[in-house]
Order: sequence, then structure tokens, then C-alpha cells
Amino acid sequence: MQDLASETQLHTPRQNSIAPSAANQLDLQALSAFDRDRFFRFGWGPSVTPRFATILEGFSYYAALQPDVTAAEHQGASITYGALDQASDRLANLLAQQGVKRGQVVGLYLQRSIEMVVGILAVMKVGAAYAPQHVGVAPIEGLKYIAKQTEAKVLLTLSRLADDVPVDRDHQVLIAIDEVMSDTSRPAIAPQGKDYLLQPDDRAMVLFTSGTTGVPNGVQVTHRNLCNILQTRPGNLGMRPGLRVGQILSIAFDMAAWETLGALSNGATLVIRGKSIAETAAKVDILIGTPSILNTLDVEGCQHIKAAAVAGEPCPRPLADAWSQFCTFYNSCGPTETTIINTAEPHSAHKAELSIGRPTPNNTVYVLDEDLSPLPIGEKGTMWAGGDCVTAGYLANPNLTDERYRPDPFRPGHIMFNTRDLGSWTDDGELLHHGRVDDLVKICGFRVELDGVSSALEMSEGCEQAVTLKYDDRNLVSFIAPATADPELATQSVVDRLPYYNKPALVMALDELPRTARGKIDKRLLLDMAKAEVETRGVELK
Repeated sequence: MQDLASETQLHTPRQNSIAPSAANQLDLQALSAFDRDRFFRFGWGPSVTPRFATILEGFSYYAALQPDVTAAEHQGASITYGALDQASDRLANLLAQQGVKRGQVVGLYLQRSIEMVVGILAVMKVGAAYAPQHVGVAPIEGLKYIAKQTEAKVLLTLSRLADDVPVDRDHQVLIAIDEVMSDTSRPAIAPQGKDYLLQPDDRAMVLFTSGTTGVPNGVQVTHRNLCNILQTRPGNLGMRPGLRVGQILSIAFDMAAWETLGALSNGATLVIRGKSIAETAAKVDILIGTPSILNTLDVEGCQHIKAAAVAGEPCPRPLADAWSQFCTFYNSCGPTETTIINTAEPHSAHKAELSIGRPTPNNTVYVLDEDLSPLPIGEKGTMWAGGDCVTAGYLANPNLTDERYRPDPFRPGHIMFNTRDLGSWTDDGELLHHGRVDDLVKICGFRVELDGVSSALEMSEGCEQAVTLKYDDRNLVSFIAPATADPELATQSVVDRLPYYNKPALVMALDELPRTARGKIDKRLLLDMAKAEVETRGVELK
């Protein structure tokens, strides 16, 4: 296994061939003096020092401060901070015996459980990074691919899942975390020394994209990246001792780190869900999810929640308005490559528009054109994210890293990332999200923003959530929820608000929109449903 700084493990994006100061002056010349000032005021988040330098440092602080406080609970079982510290020490000791040390990657192939958090902390205690996958959801070939890409020598799982985890017995060791936890003869002492000592720029986790558009890519997330969002406001969502944080998301999803690592590094209690998301939501103070997940919950049963945040997909305005009536509600944004989220701001129903907020601390957001020049305030362009949120590139994929990660011409010595999200600034300095670059499509030769059509559908009475897809070069298809929403009223809402070529050829009302394992709208399944509807019912398209 090569060291963390090796080329195959951590590829550093190429440096800019143009002097940053020259690029800076050149790019800003097209802006008015007023917009030039707002470009810097709006685009720069506050400068804040995170409370801890690594996630492990945060956990260790609270394990010493409150050893008898419950750190995590799951389906009737629980573990205190002190017991979790000891259990992860015991497992870390075994990992060290297996040769795992700083800079390496350990596969975490399991399901939601207390053992899951033991595994995460143990991996960190040997200075390594964990690559999480949800067994039973991830395909076997995907698990093999990730183990090969990460060069993981050790895979952690649960004894009941051992037969479902593919292992190369010649090069890998499979360890059941629950068996190690029950073996009290093993020393509960974490390994010591420079081979295991974490640094802020060491990787904490390697998260693989879903691979829906091709081969999954491993995003290398450092402790500095994570602490920058989880140890500052508003990303910490007010997590602190005495509060309970829901863990409802797939462990392979980057937002699950928001729940899990956020709670454990801020002294809160992590409530890991079983089959029912609603049961978990009823027990917690802080809830994080996708809009599609929160849309399945009864708002009346969530009035006790103090803070909630959504990200990962467009948020319907009715959802944001409803939740902001009883808790601090954040509609956030940020791809995995910018560490969970890089924009956030509390929403309130009186706002004219639903924004994705402002840059989070120590981060920047630029709205740029195709030549990477700043656009005037209010114009739509691609959002590029900079600052401490920017991750360490893709694992073993230097070409893609150099394509998406670029030297930041506005902050010499920093890197920025192409989020491939379309955005624009409001006059108040908040960002409006206009969908993905991929969701800007052409219908009958006209440019259409799919999220714009969905937003218009959601403005119709009774429609709580909508999604619009390109069916072919001439037609759009839309889906609305719940099933009681009227497709005709929803269609008319689009006609009333947008040019005629935005009108969906088909609008289907469903009880709820189907979700992927990561909690996002399952667009592939919806497109299949539209095709079946067209074929079986003879729906006439353009």
C-alpha cells in the first residue's frame, strides 16, 4: 500500500499556467464596479477556525468529557461515549495488527448499526480512511470494484453479513466488528506512534459516487474538509451534548457523514434508524435528509424538531415553507466533491424565493461563464466552489481530477471545483439554484430548465413535489405527488408561468415519488414508468 501522498492515492490538481493575479484582473474587467464589489462580498464565506482539527479529536474530547452519556442507539441497543471509545480502541488495535496504518483505506461493508460507528472510529484511530458501502444495496461487483480501487487490505462487516461480502482471500482480510467487540480479551488500547497519528489533511473517508452515469468515482475527503463544515456554524446545525441527531441515510451517501460524524464530534447522541424513518424522526432534535425523504413524513409529527436540513436534490417550496414554520430549516447545496454542502442559510416562508443560501465558512462560490469569467450579479451561470470544502480529488483518476478541479484564479494557492450546478445571485447575496448543467435540455430546439418546470408544477394547488424529465427531443414528462394532486391544474400552472415549449406532454400523479437507495428521486424508474404509460395507454406525444 502506498503512502497517502503518493500519486495513485492522492492526485494533486494541476497548477495554473497563468499568474493568478493576471487572471484575476482579466476575469473581473467585464464586471461593473458595483458587481465587482458584490462578487467578493457575496462569494466569500466568513473566516472561522473549526473547533477541532480532526473528527477523531472532536470525538475524543467528548469521550473524555462525558464517558457515561449515550453516544449512539439503534433499535433498543445503545453505547456510551466511554464504551464506544474502548470498543473502537479494541478494533483499532486489531487493524494495526493486520498492517493497517495512516494513509490506507479500509472497506466498511455493512448496514446501519452501532458497529458501524465503532468501525468508523477504529479506522480513524489507525490514521486510515474508510470507504462505506451498504451491503444488500450495493451490487457485488460494485463492492469488488471499490475494494480494488482503494487497495483495501481489510474489510469490516457484521458477522451476519459475512457471506454477502466478496473477499479476495489472497489479498484481503474480512473482520466482523461485532465479534471483535464481544472479545474482551483483546486490549482496548489504540495504537500509538507516527504510523497512526492523524493530520488534518489526511483522508477521513473515500466516498464513491452512485455510478448512475458511468463508473463510480472515489472522492477523497479529508479531516480538514469535514471539520470545516461539521465544526462551524451553520453546518453543525447546533449539534451539542443533550441533543439527539437522526441517522436515516444510506451509509454510502455523503450526507450520512453529516449525521454520523457531526453528532459524534459535537457530543450529541446519534439515533440510528431501523426500518422506519418516521419512528426515528419522532425521537430526534435534528434531522438531515433529502427533500424526497422529508416529504414522506407527517409534518404534525415533527413539530419537536429543532433543526432540519435538506440537500442532494431540488427542494419543493411547499416543503421548505412548512418545515420553516416550526424549526430552523436549511435548504443546502453541495456535491460530494465539496464535502457534503458548501452553501446554507435558514429559510423563512416570507422570502420571495427559496435559495440554497450563502457560502459556508472558509468557502467561496463563484458564478462563472463557459470561459470561467465572473457573470454579473443576477445572471445564471455554472457554480464553482472554492475554499476548505474542496476535497482532495478523485482516487486514481488524475484526468477527471484535472477536468473538474482547477486552480482558483481569485484565490492564489487554492483549488476550485466545477459543481456542474447552475446558479445566480440575488440582490441580497443568496444563491438561487437552477438545476444541474445536465438538466438544461433542448426541446423542439428551445432551451428548457427541467427544475424550472418542476417548480411551476409545485405552485399548483395540492402539489407537494414534482420532477420533470426529458422524454425525447420533442417532449417532457412530469410526475407530481401526492396522487390527489390534479395533473390538469399542475399543467396549467406551467402554461401560466412559462413559455409554451415548457409544457409537459404527460403529467402523472403518484402517491409519492420513488427514491433511490440514497434517498433521491429515482429518475430512471420514473422514465421507465413514462414509457410504459405511453405504450400501454397510447398517450399521444408531439
